[in-house]
Amino acid sequence: MINKVEICGVNTSKLPILKNKEKDELFKKILEGDQEARDTYITGNLRLVLSVIQRFNNSGEMVDDLFQVGCVGLIKAIDNFDISQNVKFSTYAVPMIIGEIRRYLRDNNSIRVSRSLRDIAYKALQVKEMLIKKCDREPTIEEIAKELELPKEDIIFALDAIQDPISLFEPIYNDGGESLYIMDQVSDKNNKEENWIQSISLKDAMKKLSDREYDIVKLRFFQGKTQMEVANEISISQAQVSRLEKSAIHHMKRYLK
Repeated sequence: MINKVEICGVNTSKLPILKNKEKDELFKKILEGDQEARDTYITGNLRLVLSVIQRFNNSGEMVDDLFQVGCVGLIKAIDNFDISQNVKFSTYAVPMIIGEIRRYLRDNNSIRVSRSLRDIAYKALQVKEMLIKKCDREPTIEEIAKELELPKEDIIFALDAIQDPISLFEPIYNDGGESLYIMDQVSDKNNKEENWIQSISLKDAMKKLSDREYDIVKLRFFQGKTQMEVANEISISQAQVSRLEKSAIHHMKRYLK
């Protein structure tokens, strides 16, 4: 599936890549009702759809079907994206595309799940989306269960029943750099979907750092080394490490704000 070049009549090897400035200018035109700008923006983000559908390689579905469904999610993301939130479009669009594909796979799942379980699961997903909009955060199972007036065990069982098994080594997202895999997230017992979305944002923020700041952040917070150990490794003083570390964190916070 990964090696297929033409999908739904689209030559994926020749898809354009939009620069950030182009994206900003196009989105302003989209908000003004420019249909041509909208079409250009969709085409310029089809690589994002291709990247996302790779995580569903083992679903058994035709790549053309997944691509079309992913494009629906992309279009929904464009129609609902708020540029005032200072969030990268890709960070916002990825979960929208995944959600659309998941709904498609649930509706076409060959494994028989009782109607009552499906009803509970779909209601739980609707309540989840409602609570996310209302509270601006991921709701707990207890909160969803309270809204539906059902035991939390019923909610968990229903949601598990409609999930497709996937490989831990399937890629979640790739933005031209290193791929992010499901395996990267399983060590966190409290892992939720927004965790890996935040990981994408963190990687984007780190790309804004200088080479030295990037190395310091990686050694300090991803490899757990002390400032003195980092200083010895990159041949600068501990005081310089401390200063550059604070500067890097400040820059990342401004980007993620």
